[in-house]
Amino acid sequence: MADPIIQMKEIQKHFGSVIALAGVSVDVFPGECHCLLGDNGAGKSTFIKTMSGVHKPTSGEIVFEGQPLDFADPRDAIAAGIATVHQHLAMIPLMSVSRNFFMGNEPVRKIAGLSFFDHDYANRVTMEEMRNMGINLRGPDQAVGTLSGGERQTVAIARAVHFGAKVLILDEPTSALGVRQTANVLATIDKVRKQGIAVVFITHNVRHAMAVGDRFTVLNRGQTLGTAVRGEITPEELQDMMAGGQEMVQLEGSLGGTV
Repeated sequence: MADPIIQMKEIQKHFGSVIALAGVSVDVFPGECHCLLGDNGAGKSTFIKTMSGVHKPTSGEIVFEGQPLDFADPRDAIAAGIATVHQHLAMIPLMSVSRNFFMGNEPVRKIAGLSFFDHDYANRVTMEEMRNMGINLRGPDQAVGTLSGGERQTVAIARAVHFGAKVLILDEPTSALGVRQTANVLATIDKVRKQGIAVVFITHNVRHAMAVGDRFTVLNRGQTLGTAVRGEITPEELQDMMAGGQEMVQLEGSLGGTV
């Protein structure tokens, strides 16, 4: 098997006296979808921010492509090929899909010594990349605000892949979507994984994780409860690990088994 593209070793992150991560270890391989599951407050957001260079770990080591990593800021992580698609997408609804796709990386062409946004190139690439992800836009000038939530997620994912992501971190990409849109986003994740990109899929929805995940790591109160491989764990076992096992069993009992 290939070496992991990124390894987080015994990562701790403290905010004053609050321990957000208490020794988390995870590795991710190219071409796999590694699901990071946890309830609210489990430490998922802190983990993402540490992996993507927003937070420096208090202790522990991050190894990327065999080299110890020390990001000064998120730009270093992006330059290295670690891209994050956040739950609240950084997009401007009134601007076109192609403008949003190339935001911060605008292609330019020079006319009489002056630089202009290269609309033709941007439009062509945007349409092509979106088609590759299974979405047919009306046109590249379609406003992002007219797209569904799932299509917006796909724009953000396609953008990250186009600009050279080797590790793609997806923060709760399906949390606010309907059934059909969720299916589209999960299909997009599958396409990205098949391109050899490592996908870290953060979610608290076990069903969504099981649909595309190769391996599953559960975070609970800043600690990992181990990593399971697809086919070796049931959705019920994952749900139990996330909820803290015994406490959930007692709760379910008191609610007549309806949870």
